[in-house]
Amino acid sequence: MNELSAPDDILEAIYEVIQQRRHQPAADSYVASLFAKGLDKILAKVGEEATEVAVAGKGGDPEQVVYETADLLFHLLVLLSWYDLPPERVYAELRRRFGLSGLAEKESRGR
Repeated sequence: MNELSAPDDILEAIYEVIQQRRHQPAADSYVASLFAKGLDKILAKVGEEATEVAVAGKGGDPEQVVYETADLLFHLLVLLSWYDLPPERVYAELRRRFGLSGLAEKESRGR
């Protein structure tokens, strides 16, 4: 198996598999079933996983936080795939914001 070293490598690899499942659905594919159920189901899963991250954070078990965060990232990649938005678009936005005051950046969006 190919070693994935950079943090974005694994996200890119997972995104590519999600895109494949979206465009070539298989009966036993969880991703294909999400796409078949539509955007509302995908959004519900994102919300559910975000809540589980918050609960895990409150629970204080670092392993559970990692596990639930992985679930959330996966479902966010499914959402990005719905819109044909590669993760690079998110990385570019994060790079744009890097070094900016969070308060100043947030204020600039209101204009």
